[in-house]
Amino acid sequence: MKPSESLKIDAFSMQIGDIQGVELDRLHALSLSVGWPHRAEDWQFLREAGQGFVALDEIGRVLGSAMWFPHGASLATIGMVITSPRLQTLGAAQWLMKRVLDKISGRDLRLNATRAARRLYLSLDFQPEKTVYQCQGIARVPTTESPAEARGDIRILDASDIPAAIALDAAGFGVRRTALIEKLFGHSIGYGLFDGKKLTAFALCRPFGRGHVVGPVVAQSDADAVAIVRPHVVDHSGSFLRIDTHMDSGEFAAFLAHAGMPVFDTVLTMSLGKRLADFFGGGLAGPKTYALTSQTLG
Repeated sequence: MKPSESLKIDAFSMQIGDIQGVELDRLHALSLSVGWPHRAEDWQFLREAGQGFVALDEIGRVLGSAMWFPHGASLATIGMVITSPRLQTLGAAQWLMKRVLDKISGRDLRLNATRAARRLYLSLDFQPEKTVYQCQGIARVPTTESPAEARGDIRILDASDIPAAIALDAAGFGVRRTALIEKLFGHSIGYGLFDGKKLTAFALCRPFGRGHVVGPVVAQSDADAVAIVRPHVVDHSGSFLRIDTHMDSGEFAAFLAHAGMPVFDTVLTMSLGKRLADFFGGGLAGPKTYALTSQTLG
């Protein structure tokens, strides 16, 4: 049975709308209402990268949102699931999510759930996977630890490196995200680690929220991951920098803390359909995703 196009709630009715047709300032106001850091420009980036629904009241006010981002033919990530505070316990988020799930039925799904939203996603059969550590703060170049020994040469990436970055990201994420990586290159500064002409690790950094966010970061070892994130720390020393990572220990996690980005909060990666390990043929050897593109995009 198809989800309803409308929902009677709290003495008024909500209608579904396409997120592409809503003014950016109204979406920005929605995320501000729940304390999320997204700028209007961040919303626009996400609208260009994905699709979504909004919940509208009778006079067109935006009371909720939910987005999805296809990656290839079989996987999508879900994010920007927001309902205004007074509707969070009244079923609006579940109504939006059921609309999204109906739209992308048949795909494997991933999302990153806040503590407040975990019960909702569990009720929709999403399964817990890994904790994401939101590391952020005023960046500083560590002085108490020796620079990691990079296995190759580091240089700034350019458009000619996009195919190699797409392939490396696919090895770390589990599917090819061609359109997303191409789009990120247009909004980011990237550093890559090269063994001769072969790209072996990379880290992108772009404006987001209160400052900049580093991600994705893909590397084969902690030392390589530190080596390609360090230049971004140098570039943004003294300003706000954020990284979202599954790494809770080891050299990379320690580097982030020493670089002024301690753990600020956590969310939980959850899946519906294939589990994370299913995308890697039973093993995780090779490149790993050390930092997410973002909590919304995975």
